[in-house]
Amino acid sequence: MVLDRRIQLFVVLAAVFVISLVVGDIISVKLFEVKLGPIVAVMSIGMLPFPVTFLLTDILNEFYGKKAARFITWVGFFMAIFAFVVIAIAVRVPWAPLTLAPDWKGAVEPTFNNIFAGSQRILMASMVAYLIGQFCDIAIFNLLKRVTQNRMLWLRATGSTLVSQLIDTVVVQFIAWSGLLSTATILNLIYTSYAVKLLVAVCLTPFIYLGHAFVERKLGIKPVVLGENGEPVEAPAQAAPPEATSRAA
Repeated sequence: MVLDRRIQLFVVLAAVFVISLVVGDIISVKLFEVKLGPIVAVMSIGMLPFPVTFLLTDILNEFYGKKAARFITWVGFFMAIFAFVVIAIAVRVPWAPLTLAPDWKGAVEPTFNNIFAGSQRILMASMVAYLIGQFCDIAIFNLLKRVTQNRMLWLRATGSTLVSQLIDTVVVQFIAWSGLLSTATILNLIYTSYAVKLLVAVCLTPFIYLGHAFVERKLGIKPVVLGENGEPVEAPAQAAPPEATSRAA
């Protein structure tokens, strides 16, 4: 098997994507406040790594096409489920008696369970919102790429993220809090959360261009070109392995 730069990049993007998703789910139990003028939004700290998944989805879309982006979306989903199955088993394994001693300085059961045995309802809401948001992001990105005839990277990257994040926010808030909070409170959570996500999405746009330039110019990997049917019209150019380049010289 020849691990050319195109395959190596795909593996790296997939690994960072899965890590960002799983870590974001694990640390999402911590809440913090974001103040944007008169707006005060209570957010999960999972907001730190989650935008990375949308950034990587756009790069995967751009250089590998929507089938690859969808594949990584499913891989991330099942790896997140696997991680939480392992965590659920770890929570239920009995603790060693020595951890119950008053002078024990390590992790203790109440603290461990409080962190890792989070709400199953919130987890379900997060996973459902993730799938819907990701597939919307992929579909909108490819639609805008086709409509703009493979131009205006900023439009398809930012536009797809703004729409998918709105859908993600609405889905996760309603599934997580319906029946527990009033509709007015849920709508307020949606407004404030999306305002922050909107700001993050706009700030990510320069990083899309940086990533695009690095992959295309430094690694020699060309983005896919979509035809009228939305499918790649030609195979993207692959960077030659360093050994082949040196032999040719």
